[in-house]
Amino acid sequence: MALVQSTLIWVVYAVVVALLVVVASIFVYLYQAPRERSATVSIVCIFTITALLATVLLLPVDVALVSSTTSSKLGRRKEWASDARVANIVYTLKIVYYTLYSLDAVLCLIVVPFTYFWYEEYDEVAAEEGSQTIGSRVWGALKYTLAFIALVVILFLVGFFVPVARDRSGAHYGLEYFKRILEANHPERALTFALGLLITIGTLVYILYTAAGFALLPVALIKSAPAISAPTLTANTASALEQNRERQRQLEGRNAGSPEGLNSKDRRELDALVREERTLVRRERLAAEASGEHSNWLVKTWIKIEAAFRPLKLLGGFVLMIIAILVWVSMLLTGIDKAKNSVCKTHCGYILGHVNIINPMNWILVKAAKVFPIDNVIFLILVLFFFFSSVVGMASLGIRFLWLRLFQIRNGHTSPQALLMGTVMLTLMALAINYAIANMVAPQYAHYGPQTYCDKPLRHPTDQPDCSEHKKLRPCSETADSDAARNVCTASVGSTFLDTITVNFSFFGVVDFWAQFVFLAVYLIVFVVSLFRVPKLDEFQAEADAEEEEEEGLLASTGRRFGATWQDITGRSKNYGTGNGQDARRENTG
Repeated sequence: MALVQSTLIWVVYAVVVALLVVVASIFVYLYQAPRERSATVSIVCIFTITALLATVLLLPVDVALVSSTTSSKLGRRKEWASDARVANIVYTLKIVYYTLYSLDAVLCLIVVPFTYFWYEEYDEVAAEEGSQTIGSRVWGALKYTLAFIALVVILFLVGFFVPVARDRSGAHYGLEYFKRILEANHPERALTFALGLLITIGTLVYILYTAAGFALLPVALIKSAPAISAPTLTANTASALEQNRERQRQLEGRNAGSPEGLNSKDRRELDALVREERTLVRRERLAAEASGEHSNWLVKTWIKIEAAFRPLKLLGGFVLMIIAILVWVSMLLTGIDKAKNSVCKTHCGYILGHVNIINPMNWILVKAAKVFPIDNVIFLILVLFFFFSSVVGMASLGIRFLWLRLFQIRNGHTSPQALLMGTVMLTLMALAINYAIANMVAPQYAHYGPQTYCDKPLRHPTDQPDCSEHKKLRPCSETADSDAARNVCTASVGSTFLDTITVNFSFFGVVDFWAQFVFLAVYLIVFVVSLFRVPKLDEFQAEADAEEEEEEGLLASTGRRFGATWQDITGRSKNYGTGNGQDARRENTG
């Protein structure tokens, strides 16, 4: 039974990883500029994004495996869960965690930078002439990558030799849980130091990009349904274009016999009409593409199916907004709980001995963990929400150094260099998201899941307690120091690893903890602003986005959205008029 259960848990994780490959592939395909696609860049980005998401999503697998050794109803270990079996489960999880974390660090610090320089080294003219070989490109990219390799070596050497927090005055490390954490060996300390630094750097990026995207993504989904259908847009654009050209002919014909040509007033009007004509021609082409003209039946069918499900985006936006508010409240409550009740405050990065203030997301996940794999599904939705929020944040703000925009992340307009830079930032933010979920959103779930222990005195330390009649069940926690708790409770490997970072290198834990309040403040500001208007983070970018929205027919009134959806499904148009007195001119010309 135990083998079947653990196998099922790993099979579900394998299915999730396969799903992550699809998600990463779609993300890279949609965002990469079609004219600049690179197979090498695409493969590296897909693999890196899959690896980082797989690392974060290993936590519910971790929780499910360690929780499977106990009975939450009786508060005792199952008969098959001997110390050796539990140790074997923990050891397997450690191998997987260390492999994934090490892979994330290598990808972020070596592989992605090498790929970036590899792409930069390409010279089309030299390649056609035969003067640039694969070996020369590899050497050129490797020269620049050596600096990153040296950085990785320095990080691990510093982590190997740097002293850790031991016996600090005022830090109450008497608990068995924290004693085990402080007994890490040198290789583990090296890895935890390197990842602690990356998590802290990622947190500084996460409090800006992920927080902004966390507020903007639900609002963007709610406001994204087009207000005018593709058939209606095509008909109205064709009518407006015909009127525009007719007016141009009138102006040119009226002044055809004049030796001085057009007067200044007519010239200004003609110039404005020519500019409007270019916009209308572009809009007409986009409307034709949106309606599937000159496309095969498969594309037209997909467009109609997409239009039929468009109202779900509105519903999904409201659902995500509710989730975002629940997460925000949960993080705030946990932050207050940690600041007030942490067992050792700044000495251990505000680790919480046990949950004193119940938060909604933690409660939901703990209850869902009792019925596998419901918690996995909820956790997957939560992680993907954080991930795509980070993407939306990068798309809104761009990749910047201080106030200078270096790259843009835009759907179908992202260069390979920008995609690689964005992948590095997403890796760092994913590590920060991993910390936030495990320590702020759902700390009890991340550490022990639904595990409980029977709080009854034991005649012998190795005895199993019996709570079948007297319900003295207590949730497992770090501060549970009784013989019954030690015999039953097993902390998840992922949460223990993060706690090892914050205890051994408390500076990282302090920065990561207080940065969560900055995250909450940024989210609140952006959310309030986005309810009334889309924040104009960059004037030129806002103008470009507005022009694209206008060309795609997204700037009409919101009251026509569901009518537009129905017209896209049926393919029939309804003329709403194009504004600016065009209806009146249409009547006059008629």
